[in-house]
Amino acid sequence: MKTRGCTLVLLLVLILGLSGCAPIQHEMMLGTERLKNHQRPIWPSLPETPRYEYIGQLLGVSNYRIKGDESQRTAQSLLYWLAGIDQETGFDADRNRNLERPVSGCVDRDGRILVTDMGHQAVFVFDPAKGEFNIWRQALPNQVFRGPVGIANAPHGEFWVADSELGVVVRLDPHGKPLGEIGRGQLERPTGIAWSSERDTLYVADSAADQLKLFDRTGRLLKTIGQSGDKEGEFNAPSNLTLMRDQLYVTDTFNARIQIFDGDGKFIRAFGNRGRMMGEMVRPKGVAVDGEGNIYVVESFFDHLLIFNREGHFLLPIGGTGKRIGEFYLPNGVWTDLAGRIFVADMFNGRVIILQFLGGDG
Repeated sequence: MKTRGCTLVLLLVLILGLSGCAPIQHEMMLGTERLKNHQRPIWPSLPETPRYEYIGQLLGVSNYRIKGDESQRTAQSLLYWLAGIDQETGFDADRNRNLERPVSGCVDRDGRILVTDMGHQAVFVFDPAKGEFNIWRQALPNQVFRGPVGIANAPHGEFWVADSELGVVVRLDPHGKPLGEIGRGQLERPTGIAWSSERDTLYVADSAADQLKLFDRTGRLLKTIGQSGDKEGEFNAPSNLTLMRDQLYVTDTFNARIQIFDGDGKFIRAFGNRGRMMGEMVRPKGVAVDGEGNIYVVESFFDHLLIFNREGHFLLPIGGTGKRIGEFYLPNGVWTDLAGRIFVADMFNGRVIILQFLGGDG
């Protein structure tokens, strides 16, 4: 045993010498790095003009690898093997650190991609610029997440996270440290959320109450909108929200439609028809809007991402049931960023699919 221990120590010293004792650096890979542009899936397919291109997927720690040349990676991998760390990524190999049931997400001002995961009861944080990866599990100082669903950017680089099981919206600092909660006793099952910095207002979809509830940043309830029903401004299990140009888009899930309100909560219009034809809805979930005004709706029953123009006219479907690229299995959330990317939480496939909008009318 003594000889074996000495051998391991000598090997460790040798590896540290080979690696130059440099700090470990990682880079984030999306899985399309070796594909040429013409090899990436596009929608619609040729000969039509492509409007969307597949640019990768988020899985978790599997997206990362040790940065550097081959000799560096080999030396680091040997060192990690001795320490019981994943040889390719350099992260702890003893825990499952890949997405299990991703639900929703957002992109912050630094380009980090945050994803809520119901399976892990946590928030996954992908940082492409720094090559860093984290999992945030703490909702409150003495409480871990139980059902994180909606997530939105908050003031000062912070985040709001709606936990449907705890019945509150929590606030996290930029590093995931809990800062407090709002809505306890006022929310039954908070799911989708959206933040307006201009109005200093947090919009929360309370799915169990069939209402939208508006709070200020201190947690003061400003207004309650809606009731159970299928008329204008009424809801049946509202689930997801997005805010664009002071218009609030609400997925009215069991009414199979999208309702649109102004920033004060006044009804503007609705679109979506219940049915089984492509472009119709049965169980819409996520909703997002890009900079061009295109509206993205996740139709979870049909495993599709449906794309509409700003007037709500159906343009294009992407998806179908399956595990291959371009297919989904019970997708849930969708969100966009300023770079024209569309993120789809492909929940039962345990991944987030990333598409690039190429321009044009859908």
